[in-house]
Amino acid sequence: MPNLKTSIKDLRSSKRKEINNDRLRVRSKKAIKKFKTLVAENNPEEAKVTLKHIYKVLDKAAKKNVIKDNKADRLKGRLTKNLKI
Repeated sequence: MPNLKTSIKDLRSSKRKEINNDRLRVRSKKAIKKFKTLVAENNPEEAKVTLKHIYKVLDKAAKKNVIKDNKADRLKGRLTKNLKI
């Protein structure tokens, strides 16, 4: 455990940031999983709506440095390709 007052505050803030980052990561993974099931069920209309939501979630995660920008772009490209196939 930290001894200094500022170290204690840093520990609290890092735990808060970790929780928020985990929320974003889980939200993006759930959206991707939902999209993949919609594509497998041949439901393109709902898949397009979900894809827009995925774009939003991935861009937010990349903006907040939860995932890297290139990873977000790569995932968006692969998912779009899945929708077209």
